[in-house]
Amino acid sequence: MTNSFKKTYLALSASALALLLSLGACTQEQQNKLGRDIQNWTGTNGVLEVYAGDKLVRRFLKVDKLSTAMGTDDNKPRPYRFGYGVLDENLNMQADANEKKVYFEISDYATNYVFFENPN
Repeated sequence: MTNSFKKTYLALSASALALLLSLGACTQEQQNKLGRDIQNWTGTNGVLEVYAGDKLVRRFLKVDKLSTAMGTDDNKPRPYRFGYGVLDENLNMQADANEKKVYFEISDYATNYVFFENPN
């Protein structure tokens, strides 16, 4: 290994170790927020499925993230999430040519949904 590579490797290792040690001092909620922030920064290939009872009624593909709405004046979290994704109209888990990217909102209280990373 070259000296430059060794220095870079050591610097990255030290940074990773410092991050792990600092996470131990965080509360669970702070760790969750940090995880969400990292995921929001890196993005995901998410799938959002919306259910009516046990029946799948809507699916959105290529969802980067779900964001929590915040109040304009009070900056407090609102009880819904929003995002952008391709509406999978025929529910075939593929973004077909005629299916477009849309904005969506889902309620924290009244919407049964599952958000997961696309395994494909």
